[in-house]
Amino acid sequence: MKLKKILFCIYVLLILVMAMATVIEKYKGTPFVVSSIYGSWWFSVLWAMLVAVGLIYIIQSKLRKWNIVLLHLSFVVILLGALLTHLTSYQGAVHLRLGQTTNEYLPMGDDMHNLSARQLPFSIQLNHFGISYHDGTSAVADYSSQITLIDGDERVAGTVSMNHIMSYQGVRLYQSSYDADGKGSILRVNSDPFGIPVTYVGYALLFFSLIAMLIDPKGRFRELLRSPLIQRGAFLVLLLLNASILPSSASTTTVFPKEVASRVGEMYVLYNNRVCQMQTFAYDFTKKISGKRSYKGCTPEQIFTGFIFWGDQWQKEKIIKVKGGELKRELGLDSYVSIADLFPSSGYVLRRLVEESYRDNHHDALHDQAIKLDEKVQLIVELKMGNILKLYPITHNGKTEWFSHQEIAYPKYVSSRDYRYMRKSFRHLYGSALIGNNTNVLQQVNEILAYQKHHAGTSLPTITQVKAERIYNQIPIATILFMFNLTIGFLGLFGVIRQLLSRNMCWLGLRYSVIESGMIIVLGLSFMVLTFSLVLRWIISGNVPLSNGYESMLSIAWFSMLITMLMAIRLHSLRMLITTFGFMLSGFFLLVSHISQMDPAIGQMMPVLNSPLLSVHVSVIMMSYAFLAIICICGLLAILLHVIASVKRETKNTIERQMKVLQVLSQIFLYPAITTLGLGIFIGAIWANVSWGTYWSWDPKETWALITLMIYAIALHSKSVKALQKPLSYHIFMVLAFLSILMTYFGVNYILGGMHSYA
Repeated sequence: MKLKKILFCIYVLLILVMAMATVIEKYKGTPFVVSSIYGSWWFSVLWAMLVAVGLIYIIQSKLRKWNIVLLHLSFVVILLGALLTHLTSYQGAVHLRLGQTTNEYLPMGDDMHNLSARQLPFSIQLNHFGISYHDGTSAVADYSSQITLIDGDERVAGTVSMNHIMSYQGVRLYQSSYDADGKGSILRVNSDPFGIPVTYVGYALLFFSLIAMLIDPKGRFRELLRSPLIQRGAFLVLLLLNASILPSSASTTTVFPKEVASRVGEMYVLYNNRVCQMQTFAYDFTKKISGKRSYKGCTPEQIFTGFIFWGDQWQKEKIIKVKGGELKRELGLDSYVSIADLFPSSGYVLRRLVEESYRDNHHDALHDQAIKLDEKVQLIVELKMGNILKLYPITHNGKTEWFSHQEIAYPKYVSSRDYRYMRKSFRHLYGSALIGNNTNVLQQVNEILAYQKHHAGTSLPTITQVKAERIYNQIPIATILFMFNLTIGFLGLFGVIRQLLSRNMCWLGLRYSVIESGMIIVLGLSFMVLTFSLVLRWIISGNVPLSNGYESMLSIAWFSMLITMLMAIRLHSLRMLITTFGFMLSGFFLLVSHISQMDPAIGQMMPVLNSPLLSVHVSVIMMSYAFLAIICICGLLAILLHVIASVKRETKNTIERQMKVLQVLSQIFLYPAITTLGLGIFIGAIWANVSWGTYWSWDPKETWALITLMIYAIALHSKSVKALQKPLSYHIFMVLAFLSILMTYFGVNYILGGMHSYA
């Protein structure tokens, strides 16, 4: 008993130390926590003590299940690999200019004011450095260095690029960065001949033992699936929702007819560092300034072109949404304002706050709200000036650049003929719009489209991509689904509670069996619609939709529905309850995708993210988050049932049994959740090793993912932690444990930062 308490104390202490380290890093910086905490002797001793006491405890417990022993042994091997890396590896950076040869590198972690170069066992010569861009944009697709390794009389040529390393004599070279002039390259050097092989053996043991934990016919997971509690009685409900949106009064401001505006929206433009149709720009523009997809019956294309061609009229329209009570109170603004409201005779009303924010570095709520409103104003001003309307492509030496009709200076390779066309064609389009000659407008649009297709090289999206993007723009699938799924989820929850308080097998005149069948069908339809939305994003971007926060939220919602349907097939008696969970979770994650920090705009993927391992890593992690979210919902429902039992005591026995059912169900989800979380974390470590040259860097996201794994692993040891055997204590713990997920995802992304903050 004493040994168990010591083990538990060390375990919890490590979790607390790592959590505090991520907060300290926010204020003290990465070098401080790396040297003072993660790289300190006492931190290594804590891990060593955990391993030693843990092994003794396992031996004393006489654990005989080979897969569980192997699982714990894998962590010992991983920690041994980490120790070898800490003791025997070295890392650094090599800065090369074209034609330069060097055998020196600057070690990582040294004081930047007192760097001392160290020797490599060979020399490196940079022969060529190249940057490749996504066609027609300035977004970097990849960068690579052609180098020669010189070792005495031996010369080895090779290429180092993002996610493509070069190894020689136990030293691995990674592409890290480059000089602004494109004539220099920064390579990362990593030598870890002992730590990586041992660590990878630990990963292999971990992967194997986690899968074995799920498929072992005598294991705890399979035992839970056979639990008699799961085979008995069911709960639940569902009803459909129908919502309507009241049309706004029509706008009296000049606009193109819808069909003309739609045709103008078919012109291509360089937007968000990718080439797309102007329709996409129009939808994003309208959503950014107004928070809506329409205004007084006008489509986004009509609003967008209205600001371009009739800006003087549109500057009087109260279309700009003002967010934040502080700003409204300070300046006396309404929820919606016009450009004219912000520029009265006394001058720009935001000027003082904006200047204070940039000059004096004010970041309170008032000044942040002023900056966000100012960004909307600047977007409208830039659109009116025409600088951001890059409609005209020129392809020179295989490279395409896009220009606006208002460019101050054009490159020398732009011919005088092209120059005149850029200037005149938009002026003619503008003039035709002002006099209301829509026939000429359509003719000018057709001519510009023909010019674009002739001069854009390979930078234009395919016909399939264009069709997919137009569908995606016109149907706000995620918005519709979050309202739909959440409403059904809460109706289902209401039905669960009603059934628990009553033995009536009917609700709203329908038997629960009928509602159950309809609920599963509707969830399947919702799943297919979300799948369609993700497929559209995949087609449009050419990348698996897992590259940013918005897409990851959609993916978690997708996995939540998929897991729900699979579990409903397996657990017949709990289909309605599980399906309700699916609606609530997917609706919640789709709702979260709409928060202001989430940017739904489709952009180009960062070069370092362009790896097959990314899709595997993020997909598996998102799956684990979905499982853990379902576990949290189980806990919340169980706590709610406990409250009901305390109020209505005659149902106490029934509710206690249902809480036990929820505990078993939660534990069933816990095993695949731990499995996918463990797999996802360490697949990410392999990806990091391939991309950055180190499999673990104590980045805040990595650290919190490990903390999350360790917290949820406690729940797997209910035989050792007696308190978790009680349903109420177990559910409270699982609800609190979900806070670590929130910290891992939102806390790191929006508060702590780090290499993963783009996610």
